[in-house]
Amino acid sequence: MKFSLSIAMNPLDQLGELARVAEEAGFSSIVLPDSLFYSEQVSADYPYTPDGSRFWTADTPWVDPLVATASMGAVTERIGFYTSVLKLGSRNPVLLARQVNSVAALTGGRFGLGLGVGWSPEEFEWCGAPYEKRGRRVDEAIDVMRLILDGGMVEYHGEYFDFGKLRMSPAPPKRVPFYIGGHTEVALRRAARVADGWSSAMMTFEELRTTVARLKELLAERGREHDPFEYQAVCVDRFGLEGYHEQAEAGVTDIITMPWVFDGIGFDAEVGPKLDSIRKFGAEVIAKFGR
Repeated sequence: MKFSLSIAMNPLDQLGELARVAEEAGFSSIVLPDSLFYSEQVSADYPYTPDGSRFWTADTPWVDPLVATASMGAVTERIGFYTSVLKLGSRNPVLLARQVNSVAALTGGRFGLGLGVGWSPEEFEWCGAPYEKRGRRVDEAIDVMRLILDGGMVEYHGEYFDFGKLRMSPAPPKRVPFYIGGHTEVALRRAARVADGWSSAMMTFEELRTTVARLKELLAERGREHDPFEYQAVCVDRFGLEGYHEQAEAGVTDIITMPWVFDGIGFDAEVGPKLDSIRKFGAEVIAKFGR
């Protein structure tokens, strides 16, 4: 079992210290969220809350996850970073491949790319990408990024993206893993088809157990049941050593958490109490898990 620290919605001037102390405490990775902007107009429900509302406001701090990775990577040595999840549907995959390539190289290969389609029509349309046929377009964009990031001189001629021979150098020092987010059957099938893992949003334990089991079925259908595959989870109702063991038994391989939340510390609090919570979690959970 691995434990990863989410830095979602924290003040940006705290991120370097959070990453350094998380590394010292034994966390495997820093998990980076993605939000392009807060639109006053929103024409679709947010899919991961019961009533479809967003749980952040126009004033909630967000940072581009690739910029944040480069910044935190510069002040750490071992801890990894991955997006959970970056919205691919509103982005150009060739430009994004250039950015991911750079981040992977600058961090010595400590970066994984968690990808989702995106839920907000405004994010698509206002960034110049069509909302219609977004799933098919994202499938092709994933193929484009995998092709470019694997290195060498490549070309692509598809329905949505078309380019002649190109190469981005330097290539990442090791293969960039792709993780797919989403709870729908389409998303799970996409993960089983092309990804190195799956990343959840907020889920109950029973939802999580059912979803992991379904993913294992889909992987087996594709002959991938023995392939390495990450199950990254944000579980809302199983905590502490006992709860984390339950998640492990259900197939989770990477628990995403914010330790300070369990200590009643808000996102906008001073950094000191958050650092204390990270250290406490490292000593009381990470150091003892599996003993």
